[in-house]
Amino acid sequence: MAKKNVTFSDIAKYTNFSKTTISRYFNNPDSLTLENQQKIADALIALDYKENKVARILANGKTEFVGIIIPNLYLHYYSQMLNQILSTYETYGYKFLVFVGNDKEETERRYIQELLAYKIEGMVILSHTIHSGELASYGLPVVTIEREDQHTCSVNTDNYMGGVQATSLLYKNHCGILIHVNGDITSDVPAYGRIRGFQDVCQEYGLPNQLILTHLGNTYPETARSIRQIFESIEEKYPGQKKGVFMSNDTHANIFLNLVVQKYGTLPDSYRIIGFDDSPISSEAIIPTSTVGQQVEKIAQEAMDLLVMQMNEQKKRKPVPLAAPIHKIVTPVLIRRDTTE
Repeated sequence: MAKKNVTFSDIAKYTNFSKTTISRYFNNPDSLTLENQQKIADALIALDYKENKVARILANGKTEFVGIIIPNLYLHYYSQMLNQILSTYETYGYKFLVFVGNDKEETERRYIQELLAYKIEGMVILSHTIHSGELASYGLPVVTIEREDQHTCSVNTDNYMGGVQATSLLYKNHCGILIHVNGDITSDVPAYGRIRGFQDVCQEYGLPNQLILTHLGNTYPETARSIRQIFESIEEKYPGQKKGVFMSNDTHANIFLNLVVQKYGTLPDSYRIIGFDDSPISSEAIIPTSTVGQQVEKIAQEAMDLLVMQMNEQKKRKPVPLAAPIHKIVTPVLIRRDTTE
């Protein structure tokens, strides 16, 4: 026969406490003495109590759900970041509802409405399509990662430093021409710092350079075709020169590296390549690829720390809103591998 669910009444009868006291144990345990908390905890073990999450949500309106909107999963950086965010469940106990936006603005708005219907307590946004002002208007805690963040709390890499690190390494490899490939992004996007870092190093040392800013696509096949076209144009424009290529992320760097190896059978002395992220693809590539590490685990931890701090404040009887968004910057780490000397 099915085992009877243990109720608050059962726990109250076992401990000789009121049902109100038992409710306080679950919803506001600090209001009880440590002795009484222990008595109730012991009773839960003795009665083999299994918490009814649905009943708890209905009682206090807190779902312990966090919404995540991520642009895509074909870029290794995003799948790595998502994995690290999900792993924070062990620390904070929050569950996650995840949507992949694929750079479709109206689709992402529909996803947000779906998340709000599930009474999420906060959001982590990595997609770029919806302005931070609109995200802030939904009235719940939001933390963004590596995107425009004027009106929301955020955690970003020091992209400018990373751009300087990558470009300086190619310069030290004695490349005759330096090339940076990135999206056609605006200056309010953190990754624009990679472009500025590249330009400043080239200007400081008077280095010949080319900046290729273009939308490479929203899917892996589209991106692979775009990078092939860039590779072919570089081959045609700079024959015989030692080319230092700084790609905007490790997925793109791996595609470019594969094109080079497919043509030459190896990485010739005429190419030096560096990516950005330190996602697994950089160390697992056919030739381990130099990169600028974003410390993804630290970024995910900082983002959840910042979100939980805001969500905890919202649970107070009289929450105090932040005077201004908090922006945290994480230092990148240059990682030298086989695609640079």
